[in-house]
Amino acid sequence: MTNPLSELPVPLLQAPMAGGPSTAALAVAVARAGGLGMLAAGYKTVEAMAQEIREVAVKTDRFGVNLFVPERDPSDPGELEAYARALAPVAAELGVAAPQPGEFSDDHYAAKLDHLATHSVPLVSFTFGLPSPDDVARLRSAGTVVVLNATDEAEVRAALVLDPDAIVVQGTEAGGHRATHGQAKTPLEISTADLVSAVRETTALPLIAAGGVADRETAEDLMERGADAVQVGTLFLTTEEAGTKPAHREALLSGRFGETVVTRVFSGRAARALRNAFTDRLEVEQISGYPQVHHMTAPLRAASAQDPAGLNLWAGTGFAACRETTATDVVEQFRGL
Repeated sequence: MTNPLSELPVPLLQAPMAGGPSTAALAVAVARAGGLGMLAAGYKTVEAMAQEIREVAVKTDRFGVNLFVPERDPSDPGELEAYARALAPVAAELGVAAPQPGEFSDDHYAAKLDHLATHSVPLVSFTFGLPSPDDVARLRSAGTVVVLNATDEAEVRAALVLDPDAIVVQGTEAGGHRATHGQAKTPLEISTADLVSAVRETTALPLIAAGGVADRETAEDLMERGADAVQVGTLFLTTEEAGTKPAHREALLSGRFGETVVTRVFSGRAARALRNAFTDRLEVEQISGYPQVHHMTAPLRAASAQDPAGLNLWAGTGFAACRETTATDVVEQFRGL
């Protein structure tokens, strides 16, 4: 199997966006336009992941799959119970059952890895931590390119030990969850540009710059600093191929939301979203508690499906550049980098 990163007509990866936005149609459209489409395996069953892979694989071999590494930092039971109590009034207002802390989930990590090791795909990336050396070896034996994520220089050094094929270096501007190695860690406030510059001084490994890539000028600057490609997420949220919730899509396009915040209120992990009533209301109560907080707030978010005030409106700092468009049009902005 050839390395899809070495043959990209456009040096752009579509960010894997779990929870709905990343679809088979989006990955295929990005690939056909010259970039690398990514499927988000997070929050899916093994069979749902496999079905999406089958849908994409019959149309292109320029794609990858992203896995959530199981959380290494345990959540505090007392803090989870306290946060459940803080969410109870919100649940009552929405007419849903009061949240309960629930059990830890590893997102079917082992079973997903087993499937990918026996049904090879061109590329697999990991977020929320690092796979084991054995995990990497199994994927390599299947002919799969392995990409790791890092949000600071220390995480890059840890990733390099595993000798990946590339590293996604994610700066503070990124929308959605930061890829920090462990939920308890406070992400560094380092820009994507500064992180790329610092990491390029320490390794010749291919670097994929992620975070705040909302226009060609930003991408050109990152490439000049040493990035080999860029990863774009937020701009794809409002493309016709994305599975973004209508209220989320409208919020990005409306101009009614003026800023983003880094918050743990929705999932217990640091993530950048449009500031709304939910982020403001729960700000003082938020805790480190992934994935339990994610599952506690899921019914509340479902009940707020038509109301952006109660949704996790993931967005990077460049969200104002979002337009109603197609994936092809987004990729074309970056052709010729």
